[in-house]
Amino acid sequence: MGQSLVQNYIHIVFSTKFRQPLIKSEFQEELYNYLGGTCNQLNCQSLQVGGYYDHIHILCMLSKNITLVDLLEKVKSSSSKWMKQKSPALKNFCWQNGYGAFSVSPSLVNTVINYIKNQYQHHSKKTFQDEFRDFLKNYNTEFNEKYVWD
Repeated sequence: MGQSLVQNYIHIVFSTKFRQPLIKSEFQEELYNYLGGTCNQLNCQSLQVGGYYDHIHILCMLSKNITLVDLLEKVKSSSSKWMKQKSPALKNFCWQNGYGAFSVSPSLVNTVINYIKNQYQHHSKKTFQDEFRDFLKNYNTEFNEKYVWD
């Protein structure tokens, strides 16, 4: 085969350091657009970005030209710098060290988009930690609670 064809939908989840509620309403949409734009610049088409006060969800298509770890390093480092410029109160802003990244079947893309769009409704019933534990369990991902959070 002479052509490389790739279609990898990835649902990425990461939180602020220590899950601090630093993603304030006044710049949430701007942050989501920034994160999506960064993905797009890296040829990882952003399909939906959203989150809550303490974490982010990104659904994108992972390009064949970048590794997942490089994508996350660039998305997190550039957006952390961007956040620090938004307010003096955010001068020490940073994301948690790790992340979750989960493959998504093309048949479930719209379900994940709606899930990300409804984070506020979802988190009226469930914490980020419980949400993330559920992802890990649903994807049969072994984890040690001691090392998951920061």
